[in-house]
Amino acid sequence: MNQGYLTLETGEVFEGVLIGADQDSLGEVVFNTSMTGYQEIITDPSYAGQIITFCYPIIGNYGVNTLDDESISPALSGVIIGDLCETPSHFQSIQKFSDKLKAAAVPGIAGVDTRKLVKTIRSRGTVKGYLSKTKQFNFTGDSKEPLWVDQVSTKKIQYFKNNGPHVVLMDFGYKKSILTALQAEGCAVTIVPYNTTFEKMKSINPDGVLFSNGPGDPMELKKWFPEIQKISQHFPSLGICLGHQLIALAFGAKTEKLAYGHRGGNHPVKELETGKVKITAQNHGYVVKDESIDEKVFDVTYRNVNDRSIEGLKHKYYPIRTVQFHPEAHPGPSDTEYILKEFVAQIASLGETRYAVK
Repeated sequence: MNQGYLTLETGEVFEGVLIGADQDSLGEVVFNTSMTGYQEIITDPSYAGQIITFCYPIIGNYGVNTLDDESISPALSGVIIGDLCETPSHFQSIQKFSDKLKAAAVPGIAGVDTRKLVKTIRSRGTVKGYLSKTKQFNFTGDSKEPLWVDQVSTKKIQYFKNNGPHVVLMDFGYKKSILTALQAEGCAVTIVPYNTTFEKMKSINPDGVLFSNGPGDPMELKKWFPEIQKISQHFPSLGICLGHQLIALAFGAKTEKLAYGHRGGNHPVKELETGKVKITAQNHGYVVKDESIDEKVFDVTYRNVNDRSIEGLKHKYYPIRTVQFHPEAHPGPSDTEYILKEFVAQIASLGETRYAVK
């Protein structure tokens, strides 16, 4: 293995050995606190354009299997880990972690002091980093990033037959586990591109719409807010992660970037109606701003225990609910899987009822 370097735009340099694809990489350096689920994490489309740091000290110990990919191919820009295990032990393992990265053309670096790196990110805020065989200090910080959602969203409509309610999954970068969870509830699912219009949605005529997770700044999708508002007003809707932010923005709220985001499977969230705390899986860098919520339009349903940020919304009139966390929780705890079950039960009970657009 070759000596490699992660250079942060703030000047810090971290040394290690290069793994995965033999290429340089530039991206936003973020960290995930999950203890398991590295395969699901690296294949989550929400990491498009980012270099993910794993806080857990050893990665690769149970290998890679054929079941846990959340997308067809990883969209992230790179991986940073502490200890790399090259001798995985699990009955389902078919591949080493490093070979998975290489096959997916994803560069990585191992042997990094990830504790020090995470402490640096927490003090500096999320910064860009460069993975290379040499130290790099020439950053193009002002360069315009691509629309990551457009890169990971499906380009064609896909249909999955089932006997239950028909749900359209708006693909902003959806995780396979969301589709699997809907199918487990008996739903027929149609996956559509992120830029599907209200008129097109009416022609599909689903029982409900789920706005998925996805990468990037939600404000990059500003031109689609009117369509999102009309769709969610007309069809019972659930927004997850980016979908939560987009629905809030479509109804006039605002978002802001967190210093270093919420990423991991151990984030406590309080359900305000019951007072109960759920442990949730999260992966986002933006939140809906508290003061921007119109209390005549939305009730806040969940709050983050650590920083009090908004974690869920419920529309006062339309059957619209949103959550910032991942109720399908792959990887992560299943405390909030009831949210998807309640959504399916709601659209099944509403049947052909439609809420007219105001």
